[in-house]
Amino acid sequence: MSIATYSELNTVTPESSTGADDALELSVIMPCLNEADTLEICVEKAQRAMREHGIAGEVVIADNGSTDGSPEIAARLGARVVHVEAKGYGNALMGGIAAARGHYVIMGDADDSYDFLEIPKFVLKLRDGFDVVQGCRLPAGGGRVLPGAMPTLHRWCGNPMFSLRARKWFHTPIHDIYCGLRGFTKSFYENLNQRCTGMEFATEMIIKASLYGASIAEVPITLHPDGRKSHAPHLKTFRDGWRTLRFFLMYSPRWLFLFPGALLILLGAFGYALALPGVTMRGVTFDAHTLLFSSLAVLLGYQSILFAIFTKTFAISEGLMPEDPHMNRFFNIVNLERGLVISTAALIVGLALLAAAVGQWWQSGFGHLDYSRTMRWVIPGATLTALGFQTMLSSFFVSILGMRRR
Repeated sequence: MSIATYSELNTVTPESSTGADDALELSVIMPCLNEADTLEICVEKAQRAMREHGIAGEVVIADNGSTDGSPEIAARLGARVVHVEAKGYGNALMGGIAAARGHYVIMGDADDSYDFLEIPKFVLKLRDGFDVVQGCRLPAGGGRVLPGAMPTLHRWCGNPMFSLRARKWFHTPIHDIYCGLRGFTKSFYENLNQRCTGMEFATEMIIKASLYGASIAEVPITLHPDGRKSHAPHLKTFRDGWRTLRFFLMYSPRWLFLFPGALLILLGAFGYALALPGVTMRGVTFDAHTLLFSSLAVLLGYQSILFAIFTKTFAISEGLMPEDPHMNRFFNIVNLERGLVISTAALIVGLALLAAAVGQWWQSGFGHLDYSRTMRWVIPGATLTALGFQTMLSSFFVSILGMRRR
């Protein structure tokens, strides 16, 4: 039973870390920005939990530019202080984790809202072989939120909504995606290649872990009221809520681009089915204007689907997402050459329709035309020409994007 302790002079930067230490099982990482009110009790709880349960570990304070004496408090208590210059919650955690010397890492905020005496149950799950162990504060996952510990909007709206969305979109097996108290193996984290430097860091970890098929466990914890008195919480409800939604959408091209695009194309096709024959329903006639609106829907929808393909291809090639069997099958069927054949055929048909419209104009002596009749040639012709041209360019572009992936 031992705890690694360090003197006040033993402060480091992330770059000076020597990596995992075989003698240490656990590193407890606390991001810190002016947490003098609560830092001491958090460090002492973490040290006590490790001491009483025979966990060989260390406490690492990832200081993000504190001016209230927090680093000195941490060093006095025997914690190791890592100075992280780049601002942001994610940057602080990246710096602290990079400097961690333990095989396992547990991260948690230093505001005394998380009880670090609950560390041992995270360690037990990690010892069982889980890659990630997520805390859950919500009753849905067995957790508990003490009165005044979580704003009402977060408790009943934001957190449950985003957690549900994560389960539906990314199949994350958890009920509290925002919980900042979590554990993971350092080796697994190093393979995640996380990018987010702000508060999205924690969300990115869970989503990427789910996408890459990590083994994820959830343990119930109790959330306590924030113990800080000198300043308000760093979290901003609407700003950070939008950033979470933005991240969800960026990591889900299917919901951001593919499904809306498919819906638009279906609406456009339905409009074509009504407008081309000039259907009249209950006194409403669907004519050239309906055709024009339908073409707009088709073009927008097709562009949206192309963005879904571009985004997914880029994300896979950059390691942001794992290989997708659906994408592999798609590219086996729709390669550059076939894309060029399809686009050429669309261009030929589209230009032929436009030429037919010009022929009608020529037959009328380049005078006035029956637009209701002529536009049935012009609008589909222009639409097919645009779709063909887009397909031709996109075939080359997606091939370039996918070069690293293949």
